[in-house]
Amino acid sequence: MHGSMPVAPLRRPGISNDLNRRDFLVGGAAALLLAGCGGRAGGENDRESRTIEHKFGRTTIEGRPGRVVSVGFTDHDPLLALGVRPVGIRRWFGEPRRGVWPWARDELGDATPELLPVDSINYEQVAALEPDLIVGISSGMTRNDYDTLSEFAPTLPQSDRWPDYGVPWQEQTLVIGRAVGREGRARRLVSGLERRFEEARREHPGFDGATVSVIGTGDGLFYLYSTVDRSVKFFNSLGFRLPEEAARIAPDNRYYVEISEEQFGLVDADVLVCFSASPADEERIRSNRLFRRLDAVREDRVVYLSDNDDPLKGALSFNTVLSHPYLLENFVPRLARIVEEV
Repeated sequence: MHGSMPVAPLRRPGISNDLNRRDFLVGGAAALLLAGCGGRAGGENDRESRTIEHKFGRTTIEGRPGRVVSVGFTDHDPLLALGVRPVGIRRWFGEPRRGVWPWARDELGDATPELLPVDSINYEQVAALEPDLIVGISSGMTRNDYDTLSEFAPTLPQSDRWPDYGVPWQEQTLVIGRAVGREGRARRLVSGLERRFEEARREHPGFDGATVSVIGTGDGLFYLYSTVDRSVKFFNSLGFRLPEEAARIAPDNRYYVEISEEQFGLVDADVLVCFSASPADEERIRSNRLFRRLDAVREDRVVYLSDNDDPLKGALSFNTVLSHPYLLENFVPRLARIVEEV
């Protein structure tokens, strides 16, 4: 599917993890995770060791890493936001210049990180970069990946509280901030962005309770994204919710569910977002007789995203401390116009 980390833009791995606690570690609560990770709580701690627990055990980092490799698909965003320019960045989709999208270019500056392949982690390439720290919170790394990478440098996978690729942006930012000795800066970034979401909700009270469905299409198949998905979480943060009928069929432990065209009526919403694998797939769903019957389609309340180089598609897929401000500035006004017309 559109946010599939291994193969973009329209495939997601199947997720079977129990996500009943999926909202536990977000926002300020994520700081509770860090309080038990060792080292000094609160400010910057670049001279001390930090021990961070994760799905494969715990990793200890000494001092402030100088050469950081990001093997996660989105981890370079929080690194850059924290003032750390990775020497290696994992490719995902589209053709972002030097591996980053517009929202991260100022932070990247004139650095030229080596681009790592999307399909799998290239151990030899990572080792050749001589890293002091390897960050892979959004990598979906396996135990074998972790064991191999740990031979080169301290390696940081995600916690076991979330499915692969499902760590909230708040936790991603705070954990990476601690790993690189910039925890205080990470806390400020998170609290500042959360305030911006609150401001957006106050400025647009019509978002509260408005409905949104995020769907995808590719290879003749159709999908509805659940609240586990990163893009749906963005809308939830603004006050949007899934339509009741869509919520009934959306899984609470997987990113998406396949739907038939006869089920299109279940996803009709105040705002409909449609990710397509290609312009041809977009044209195919646009011309579908049952799809064209939806109120959202007839009233021009659909956001179509099929261009893999479109920053909007990238930002909705990334869900990071840097991509969200881009969406708040460039996408929220468009949402407001749609909602005002409902």
